[in-house]
Amino acid sequence: MNHLEKLFSLKGKVAIITGGARGIGKCAASNMAAIGADIVIFDILEEKAAETAREISSEYGVRTASYFCDVTKPVDVKAKIKEAAEKMGSLDLLFNNAGIVINTPAIDVSPDEWNNVVDVNLNGVFYVAQAFGAYLIANNRKGSIVNTASMSASIVNIPQPQASYNATKAAVRHLTKSLAVEWINKGIRVNSISPGYIETELTASVREDYRKSWASQIPCGRMGKPEELVGAIIYLFADSSSYTTGCDIIIDGSFTTV
Repeated sequence: MNHLEKLFSLKGKVAIITGGARGIGKCAASNMAAIGADIVIFDILEEKAAETAREISSEYGVRTASYFCDVTKPVDVKAKIKEAAEKMGSLDLLFNNAGIVINTPAIDVSPDEWNNVVDVNLNGVFYVAQAFGAYLIANNRKGSIVNTASMSASIVNIPQPQASYNATKAAVRHLTKSLAVEWINKGIRVNSISPGYIETELTASVREDYRKSWASQIPCGRMGKPEELVGAIIYLFADSSSYTTGCDIIIDGSFTTV
């Protein structure tokens, strides 16, 4: 392995990916495995998570595991992190990626809808980061966390109404900075990525007029692909970013620039 390969290698690392059964999480997990990481999938889509883990193990020859995990339940999160650590022998990396969106005008959002988005997108990110950080500290291990925020932390998306999503993603970005400052002296780095509009199973099901509107607003002229997020994710996990913490990388085809 040459110097450059060492800078970006994840060989010997064990990574947890929340929301890893499909979409951005699955793409990140596959590419992390391709450069040596063993993979643990956390998702509420239990069968799909198991299938993804099997596919990754078969294609890349790494160790994998999958667990049903509801990130909104801190007791469940702690239990699954304990199980994963025992099964894999150690944990090093966390891609804290699970999230949801509900497109309802703010005036019509019910308390249940609001709380559901906040619970998954903000509380869930915190619960998983907290339990993962506690594991690292208790075991005197260094590690790295990458949270999935969004360009919606910086701008208000149109034409779809999504005040709850925007608010939670802005909170995730600032939570990332707060944890980064608290935990750097523990050897734990915490960063985030902020994707723009990305082509996934989720966005494919969105109204066609919304999708056309998005594409017309993006200076690049198109939506991004999950693979176009991977470079930033790997950089933030690898030794090449050893001096990077509290950082948010916006990957949006220049959407937030104009």
